[in-house]
Amino acid sequence: MATMADVARRAGVSVATVSHVLNDTRPVLPHTRQAVLDAVEELGYTPNALARSLVTSRTRSIGLAVSAVSNPYFTEILQGAEAAALEHGYSLLIADPHDDPEHERKVVQLLHERRVEGMIVAPSAQPRELLAYLGRHRVPAVFLDRLVDAPGSGDGGPHFDQVCAESTEPTARLVTHLAGLGHRRIALVAGRPGLSTTAERITGYRQGLEASGLPYDERILVHGDSESAGAERATAALLSLGSRPTALVTANNAMTIGALRALRDRGLSVPDDIALCCFDDFAWADLFSPRLTAIAQPSRDIGARAVQVLLDRLAEPDRPPRTERLPCAFVHRTSCGCPDGPEQVAPTIGSKDSERSQKGSPS
Repeated sequence: MATMADVARRAGVSVATVSHVLNDTRPVLPHTRQAVLDAVEELGYTPNALARSLVTSRTRSIGLAVSAVSNPYFTEILQGAEAAALEHGYSLLIADPHDDPEHERKVVQLLHERRVEGMIVAPSAQPRELLAYLGRHRVPAVFLDRLVDAPGSGDGGPHFDQVCAESTEPTARLVTHLAGLGHRRIALVAGRPGLSTTAERITGYRQGLEASGLPYDERILVHGDSESAGAERATAALLSLGSRPTALVTANNAMTIGALRALRDRGLSVPDDIALCCFDDFAWADLFSPRLTAIAQPSRDIGARAVQVLLDRLAEPDRPPRTERLPCAFVHRTSCGCPDGPEQVAPTIGSKDSERSQKGSPS
């Protein structure tokens, strides 16, 4: 295996010059630089990333902390983030906080100790320790998918950049669609309390009811805690009501699976016995019978944008923080009770306004 000394001998320069060329730590004459690069290619020399980080104080790595990396939504976010990071010469170090505030702080500390240059985090419902750690150590960070309030910045907004999808209007779209089909008791299986995505989708649910002239009934808004088992229990509770709902909106893909399991166990069919629309599309949603009407989030784009926003922050540490919201799409299939036909995909409101300033953005 070639060494830096081998490269130096082949190029006719000192080892220090080779180091300056590879680490970009001092200007080198163009012809000398090219001689070093030619020698690197001829010898197949591979720089030692650890040694380079000690010289440059840069690891060219990004920490990514997301829970449930087995969830297709977060898997696609990871894929988008990894592709964007590699395009810019960065690698990802990945950790799962398990949506637990204490574990979240520990994995963020672990990533920080690995000298990542910045972090992308999908925060838990109680991110106080996370915010304190990132703020205390001045870690450049972007919050992903879920927004947080971080009091103390000059304009009253969060300290950190944030990237997420629209949640409120797309959820309202599902409700008004079901109402337009004649449903008057439309239930929501919401996510874990304390998450911004949960709050926003509940807001969208209520807005959809109001726009459709339907009353809000707190008995048919239940929490599935953003996971399948919780949604199965919550859906079972809905089905035990004396006046059970005729339509159901589930607020993420894991909860959709739990709701479908609860319906199956009670011998109910979709959409004949109960209509179903879900937030989060996934690869096999059109393979279900019936095919699932869903809101599709731009998950890969969210991951890629989070990386770009973090790189912007690293390049300009003092720039004002910003929140970017990416538009979703309404994917019209048949679980809502509509006749079978070609899949239809329509943008939701917000598709022309994908970037918003931090000030005044919902959380």
